[in-house]
Amino acid sequence: MKVGILRENKTPPDKRAALTPEQCIEVQQKFPDVKIMVQPSAIRCFADNEYAKLGVSISEDRSDCDILMGVKEERVEDLIEGKKYLIFSHVIKKQPYNRELLQTILKKNIELMDYEVLTNKDGSRIIGFGRFAGLVGAYSGLRAFGIRNQLFGLKPAHECENLAEMLINLDTINLPPLKIAVTGDGRVANGVVEIMNYLRINRLAPEQFLKTEKPDGSVYTQLLPENYVRRKNGHKFDLFHFFLNPTEYENAFLPFAETTDLLLASAYWDPKAPVLFTPDDMKSESFRISVISDITCDIQGSIPSTKRASTIENPFYDYNPQTEEIEPAFTSKKNITVQAVDNLPCELPKDASLGFGRNLINKVFPSLFGEDTDGIIERATITKNGKLTQRFSYLQGFVDGE
Repeated sequence: MKVGILRENKTPPDKRAALTPEQCIEVQQKFPDVKIMVQPSAIRCFADNEYAKLGVSISEDRSDCDILMGVKEERVEDLIEGKKYLIFSHVIKKQPYNRELLQTILKKNIELMDYEVLTNKDGSRIIGFGRFAGLVGAYSGLRAFGIRNQLFGLKPAHECENLAEMLINLDTINLPPLKIAVTGDGRVANGVVEIMNYLRINRLAPEQFLKTEKPDGSVYTQLLPENYVRRKNGHKFDLFHFFLNPTEYENAFLPFAETTDLLLASAYWDPKAPVLFTPDDMKSESFRISVISDITCDIQGSIPSTKRASTIENPFYDYNPQTEEIEPAFTSKKNITVQAVDNLPCELPKDASLGFGRNLINKVFPSLFGEDTDGIIERATITKNGKLTQRFSYLQGFVDGE
């Protein structure tokens, strides 16, 4: 079996790789029937010669590859008929900008496997870049707070050589008594909590956080849905019921908005669920949050100030709560500063690629290159034989243009 590692052709540029040079060699040693080929790239965080000097083949020709692997989706014009692709396709939520991609995949009889739906039997995701989104998102939120309040100036994460250098930069800052709220408990939130723990920020239970008006030092709390939504009928919160019936719940976050300085938003949000707060809530004088790092970056979603995604080069903008409009970052203390980069793991491409590849080798490749006894690959296969698989048949209307 020949596997081709694709060059990332998306705009803005993505420097990540599905496998590092050393991991390519490891794969070939662990799976002797597998041969790795790498498509050349001028922007990848690992140079072509780093692969070549280890004996990995570098070639533009992908025609003899059985499986093609990238990170982001392949450009429509670059798709090769009859091949198997393992990528983040960004089609399972009916993303309009990738309708043509899915239509072309079906037309070209491509077997599409998607990282996002690689799951264990219990439905839990196996792989992703969430941890690095959380690490960089927390760092960037602190950076924004330091600039806004003229306390410290952290180097942008993407200018750091790696995660180690980013953490060393955090060693140089002195935080004031700061109250930080973290939402969620998934991979993204775990990355955020890693930064909180690295800085030895004291963790408070949500109830204690609300009662602690003036802490001696910086503190944070981690909020789960039971802390920021409630049932409309007054019945006791039930997580499983919330997941199945999000419309039966309402916002309960405001007490935290009135006692938080920095919000690190890292929870998955269902569009049917209540928002964290409304534009009118943000107009109130009691709304205390001054910096929001919206790591999940749901545009005009649970956080109304996230009106657009920002970029790695220009990660911050201000939201004027009175006009509900975006303004240049750090222009007024009355504004709320927003971080809304939608590709945060790209700021630490080497570390993110290393972690991603390790999960592929340990958790995915035994099923991909061997027997798929647990159905990991089967559950992640969106198209096969020119048709949507049964699990993803709900996308047929999307494919048809509805």
